[in-house]
Amino acid sequence: MKSNTLNFSGGPGALPETVLEQTREAVARLPETGISVLGMSHRSDWFRSILNEAEQNLRCLLGISDDYAVTFLQGGSSLQFAMIPMNFAAQASAPPEYVTSGYWSGRATSEAAKVSARKVAWDGRATGYRQLPDLRALDVSRSAAYLHYVSNETVEGLQFPVCEDQMPVPLIADMSSDFLSKPFRPDVFSMMYAHAQKNLGPAGVTVAIIKRSLLERVPDGLPAILDFRTHVSHGSNYNTPPVFAIYVMTLITRWLRFEIGGLHSMQSINERKAKRLYETLDALGDAVTIHADRPWRSQMNVAFTFGDARLDDAFIEAAREQGIVGLEGHRSIGGLRASLYNAVTEEAVDILTNALTEFSLQRV
Repeated sequence: MKSNTLNFSGGPGALPETVLEQTREAVARLPETGISVLGMSHRSDWFRSILNEAEQNLRCLLGISDDYAVTFLQGGSSLQFAMIPMNFAAQASAPPEYVTSGYWSGRATSEAAKVSARKVAWDGRATGYRQLPDLRALDVSRSAAYLHYVSNETVEGLQFPVCEDQMPVPLIADMSSDFLSKPFRPDVFSMMYAHAQKNLGPAGVTVAIIKRSLLERVPDGLPAILDFRTHVSHGSNYNTPPVFAIYVMTLITRWLRFEIGGLHSMQSINERKAKRLYETLDALGDAVTIHADRPWRSQMNVAFTFGDARLDDAFIEAAREQGIVGLEGHRSIGGLRASLYNAVTEEAVDILTNALTEFSLQRV
């Protein structure tokens, strides 16, 4: 099996083999233009067609209505942590509220405090970020500018259930690590965003899907590049966009639409992968500890440990000998992490689970 499909890294993650093949060709020479994608102008007709296709593919995959603008930005989620309160907190009568459920939502909460007043609606620090709240049960002010949460905590391996209910305040979600892994209702949200490295492609592009009515809150006087309205009005081409990253993202959305067959099919594949890995870890009993409590286990990121750093390191080395890479846990909690992003195949998960079982029998 090719090493790309055995990449279980939390990011950058694996890419579909067909996308890699097309990308390899495009770096040398795009079939449509005869020029390398790395040298294509962001003002060209070709790139405008790529932007249009990327948007239409996302609208088709997710069922996004014209009530929402779809933009392609730079700066990752880290920039969004600051831009969101800059754009949407100033005009509200009450500060935005944040769910702090792990490492990345903690970053979002901290960044927001540098921009505006903000309230923490829920904090999982006391339980070691092993659980998640019911969003509907949170005591959120109905006047709050918005409620922000991270749908999948990449570091701790926690994932919220798909949100199906309208909230009394605008709901904003960082979906970076489970975006396009399954269907959801866009109309529940006022904004959804996700940076690449996970299911979207190489780093450089961030998708932001924003309800047009929310844009009416943006105050005048922001620097143009930090104003969401700038990027909407310029069709994601205000300044030089990441042409290569957007191109690869477009290939991935094609793959999801026409090879996988849409997000319901992708969800079924991802459910099987996660089920196989969690069943294997559970079968190891006390030899392994899974970080997330069972009801909130992520289908995208599985954080676990053998309970001894030496054993964790030994398994990383044993896995590497079989071509399995990217299993190191995040520096904030250590241990191990297997990320099951869309391009990680079921066959790759089988190889990983067999390696876990074999290692456990030999070493634990």
